[in-house]
Order: sequence, then C-alpha cells, then structure tokens
Amino acid sequence: MTDQTQAPPVAGHNQPPRLRHPEKAHRSDQAQPKKPEWIRVKAPTSEGYKKTRDILRENRLSTVCEEAGCPNVGECWSQGHATMMIMGEICTRGCSFCNVITGRPDELDVFEPGRVAHAVQKLGLNHVVITSVDRDDLDDGGADHFAQTIRAIRHRSPDSTIEVLTPDFLKCKPGALETVVEARPDVFNHNLETVPGLYPTVRPGARYFHSLRLLQRVKELDPTMFTKSGIMVGLGEDRQGVLQVMDDMRAADIDFMTIGQYLQPTPKHHRVDRFVTPEEFAGYEKSAFGKGFLMVSATPLTRSSYHAGDDFAQLRAARLEKLGRA
Repeated sequence: MTDQTQAPPVAGHNQPPRLRHPEKAHRSDQAQPKKPEWIRVKAPTSEGYKKTRDILRENRLSTVCEEAGCPNVGECWSQGHATMMIMGEICTRGCSFCNVITGRPDELDVFEPGRVAHAVQKLGLNHVVITSVDRDDLDDGGADHFAQTIRAIRHRSPDSTIEVLTPDFLKCKPGALETVVEARPDVFNHNLETVPGLYPTVRPGARYFHSLRLLQRVKELDPTMFTKSGIMVGLGEDRQGVLQVMDDMRAADIDFMTIGQYLQPTPKHHRVDRFVTPEEFAGYEKSAFGKGFLMVSATPLTRSSYHAGDDFAQLRAARLEKLGRA
C-alpha cells in the first residue's frame, strides 16, 4: 500500500533503467477525493526515526516503508521498527497501486542476508518483517534468498520472531514455496491486495486463486505456521466483495487478515475510488472476527507490517486461547 513519498536511491547500488509506472491504462483524469482528517499523519522528525534511518543507511538496506511511501513510517521508525525489503528496489511487476519502481532488477547481493541480520540485531527488534520486490527473473523468485535471510537473522538474533511478506512465486520452478517454509519463519504473509474482480486493472501480473492456494499450501506444509494476508479498500470494491474475500481466506485457513485504506501515490496510479470511514473499518473487523480469524487489523492506516510485533503477540495468545477451548 502506498502514499505519495519516494525514497532516495541507496548509495553504491547500480541504477539500471527504471520506470515509475508510466501511463496506466486504468488511470482516471478525475481528481481523487479529498483526503479526510482521519488519514492524515505528521511528517517524521523524532530522534528515534533518525537513528533507525541511520542504521538502515549504514547497512545499505532498502525498506518498503520508504519505497512504497508508507504513511506510518514516522511512527514505526521512531520506535525502531522497519520492514526491510530484500532483493533490490526494482520490481519485475507493474501493479497499478504500487509505488515501487518497475524495471530490470540488479543481480542478487549475496551479502544482503548478513546485513539484514546485523541491522535486526542493532535495532534490537523482537519481531522483524522481511519483504521483497517481485523477482520473476529468478528461477525460484528469490525463495532461497528469503531462506538465507531468515537463517541469518536466527543466527544473530535467536530470540527475534520473523515474519515474511513474500511474492506469489507465480512464475517460478516448483519448490520455491517449500524453500521458504522450510526456513521456518514465524509468520508467512502474502497479500491478496484486492477483490478478484479488480485484479485485471489493480494486480494484472497476479492470479487471485493462485495467491489463495499459496497460503493454503503453507498450512499443508506446516500446520503450526501462522498465515496472514491483507487487502486494500477504496479501489472500487463493494462490501460484499470484501466479505467474500474474507470467506475465501478462511477457506484457505488464513489466521490473520489486515484491511487498510488505499492511497494513490501519483496521478499515474490507480485512482482512489473513495475514502472508507473508520466506522466501516470497524464493521469489517467485526465481520472478520465473526468468520473465525484469530487476528484482524482493520483501520484506515493499517498496513501489512503496521504494529506487526504487537499483533503477533495477540495472534499467539489467540491461538493458545482457542486451543484451551478445544
């Protein structure tokens, strides 16, 4: 999920040709709705924010917080929390909602897993979220790089819990998903992003039921692993479509659902259809819990990794409570 900010390139990285999604076919020239007060956030200025930024810069690490322009970056970095984005800053997909650069990626940096682990240790993270760009250029979609990063963090910070937010591995050779699951992250997250009817314009390189099956397969490989997925609202979906996605997720045995407001990063990206009210988000949260999710986060500013550590603690507690009732 995105907003209007854009990160500077990391010093020392090669810079091949890049595109910020020129001319989307589904772009609307209509002005987007005015951003309401409940979606506004203050610019980051705290010392904690600067410390987190400096540690990330020292280790030459990218974050989805910057690359996707997350509105919560000031709050999260002030607390030393950052979602690290591995395998470069250039994505092989061109989703209409996303502000990450599309183009030809760099070669994988074999030293990156170690630098991520060092940053996790230096930041003192109890819970870390690792995500990536899509790497359809790689045979395994970067699955082994995810696994190496997980193992490096386990070595440096054995008490840290690890959440991965992966691509869909749609164009990979068999075994990619298994490689990540075998590395034993504590949470396996893959976002559905939107309702299936909007995939042709919002997420054209992906397939809704493939993404669902990916998450279902994680549970088949390791029933103890928490699974998580999220969607954005305000793209043009209706309430019934969101409720159907909830049912599909539960059919795939997904434990944790996130729902947040889509924010248009540039005029060339998919237009905001509307700003969903906090009351509607509360209604979605109530419905999702009623459908059996162990954990739900549904607010205008919810993002996949927003308050991920606190949410993970609640997720574990909810499972223990459920097992106690069984």
